[in-house]
Amino acid sequence: MFKQNYNVIGVMSGTSLDGVDIAHVKFSKNENWTYEILETETISYSEEWLRILKSAVNFSKAELNQINVDYTHLLAQMINDFILKSDIKDIDVVCSHGHTILHKPNHGYTLQIGNLPIISELVNQNVVCDFRVQDVELGGQGAPLVPIGDKLLFSEYDYCLNLGGFSNISFDDNGRRIAFDITAVNTVLNYYSNLLGFPYDDQGKIAKSGNYNIKLLEQLNNLAFYKLPYPKSLGIEFVNEFVFPIIENFNISTNDKMNTFVEHIAFQISEVITKVEAPLFISGGGVYNDFLIERIKFYLPNNNIVIPDNKTIEFKEALIFAFLGVLKLRNEINVLSSVTGSKQDHSSGKIYKKK
Repeated sequence: MFKQNYNVIGVMSGTSLDGVDIAHVKFSKNENWTYEILETETISYSEEWLRILKSAVNFSKAELNQINVDYTHLLAQMINDFILKSDIKDIDVVCSHGHTILHKPNHGYTLQIGNLPIISELVNQNVVCDFRVQDVELGGQGAPLVPIGDKLLFSEYDYCLNLGGFSNISFDDNGRRIAFDITAVNTVLNYYSNLLGFPYDDQGKIAKSGNYNIKLLEQLNNLAFYKLPYPKSLGIEFVNEFVFPIIENFNISTNDKMNTFVEHIAFQISEVITKVEAPLFISGGGVYNDFLIERIKFYLPNNNIVIPDNKTIEFKEALIFAFLGVLKLRNEINVLSSVTGSKQDHSSGKIYKKK
């Protein structure tokens, strides 16, 4: 018999490089799964680590191996500090996504650093991590992985939309869970905010002060990715190879570039939400971009848009990776082939037992 209650730490680092999200979560399994998010923290990266993570896509294999070791130690220290500061006892498992450096599933390759076996020894806990590799080996995209959590923890909403480094969505379609990445969000908006000397666009005020450029908007909307069938996923490579070159080809102000990109995000989201008046649950850091939410509502005037409490907004991915780890411990399905395109549903992740 499996346990009914789990005391878990969930750890997530996203492509927007906002920092490492850590959440202490309690799960209960009765007829359905329920959760409670307790202590939470987002730990920012140092300037040196930001530089490393931004440039690591160009590192040699030897450099990547060393960064993987160093990052595993960094992540373990963050987790240990969080557990100590929050005085958390009797932890069943630490579930960590790691940080994505390379994601090329069509070439059979994905790399999330921070998932080395030594992490369980460094934190002295059972650890479940490295959730994406098995799916890629099974012919899947390795992403998105959150939809199983959407299905089991947020089933009352027709659509679950996340606004992070990228936007992604999940929903049921004729009994199958469908999910895919829609477009870049904070990977682009934060980049241009950084150019202006800000870590991010607070409430979308910078973007709102600009004007959208119709030709730029048309070129962005015509990117081939949007015409591809799902399942499909995005990585920073997409932004570097396709998005930035288009934007930089326009000699307009940074504010106008950001305004146009917000319009692009909202339009692309509206293209995939086809049910009128269906409840739409939105989470992720992009929820705090009031201008982006305003533009999404403009394109979806009849949908019931639900924005949850701050802990769920900010730590939903940490919550769900905690949940993926619990499902792995129970040897239950935590990755859906209908979402990733892999050969079969499966239970993914590596379990490292504390000694």
